[in-house]
Amino acid sequence: MIKQPSLLSRSNIVYTVIVGVLIVLPFVLDSRTMTILLTQFCIFAILAMSYDILLGYTGIISFGHAMFFGIGAYTTAIMLSDFGPTVGIFAASIVVGIVLSAIISVISGALTLRLKSHFYAMFTLAISGLFLVLAEKWRTVTKGNDGFTFRAPELFRERLYFYFLVLICLVIVFILLKRIVASPFGKVLIAIRENEQRTRSLGYKTLGYKIIASVIAGVVASLAGSLYVISLRFVNTSVLTMDITLDALMMTIIGGVGTLIGPIIGAGVIEFAQHYLSGLARDYPIFERWIIFFGILYILAVIFFPRGIVGTISSSYNGWKLKKGQKKTVKLIEKEEIQQ
Repeated sequence: MIKQPSLLSRSNIVYTVIVGVLIVLPFVLDSRTMTILLTQFCIFAILAMSYDILLGYTGIISFGHAMFFGIGAYTTAIMLSDFGPTVGIFAASIVVGIVLSAIISVISGALTLRLKSHFYAMFTLAISGLFLVLAEKWRTVTKGNDGFTFRAPELFRERLYFYFLVLICLVIVFILLKRIVASPFGKVLIAIRENEQRTRSLGYKTLGYKIIASVIAGVVASLAGSLYVISLRFVNTSVLTMDITLDALMMTIIGGVGTLIGPIIGAGVIEFAQHYLSGLARDYPIFERWIIFFGILYILAVIFFPRGIVGTISSSYNGWKLKKGQKKTVKLIEKEEIQQ
């Protein structure tokens, strides 16, 4: 029988504190720029968690994850532009984007997930590239590389309201994904990550599990894309580029692969680092090439935190607990020997 975690567990208390801080921050800082930055952080945290389902829990490296982000972004932008900027249309666009992403996830997954390691990664990159070319050439709908602006629903013109919507989405996605990875289905995904051949020999149809994981990741990435274009009120082909996938990959690795909370922390580190490093360029010319410093920061993080921030902290804490338990055992043995 699996022991269910207590609602007052240490991890749940930490999650509650983090959410509380995110709720209070916009009021404490009281800055439109900071509210927008926090919104971007929450959106990319959702995207990074979706990528962690592939990389961290299933062991799949995808270079085409931006495809689903872009599907959600373009679906929302086109529907709001064509049918009117209402909350109902926005909600419908999220649903349509999710359905399209799920269908494409199943098709692309069935075609590519039979491939191994780098072959699969390159195939996903090729499929994503097809969608990028489609967006560039289908100018009557997407306006090509120039993109187009659109009006957001009246409710979301107040940046604070939209921030809280995104934060609610982040919390809901985190809870749902946490339950998925803690379920028997999630345990099978971890088994596939560790040893797919052995998992298959136990009778599990690993291809089906990987396709489902791909669908979950694609659906969540589509939601992130829909929220992203609302924050910008603009969309172009940049939402389908490799940069989006690399951002998700970096956030996952820096925060901690296979943890879910790690990608959230990684998204915070990258978003705030980009903001402050680019801001320093206004006062210090050396930071005009801030992307170089950002690359150095990433290299140092990988060297000194190979398991990511959360993974390193977790392993250190577990090591400390193990040493503490060993010392306690030694003391008990010594006490018994003295009594004898």
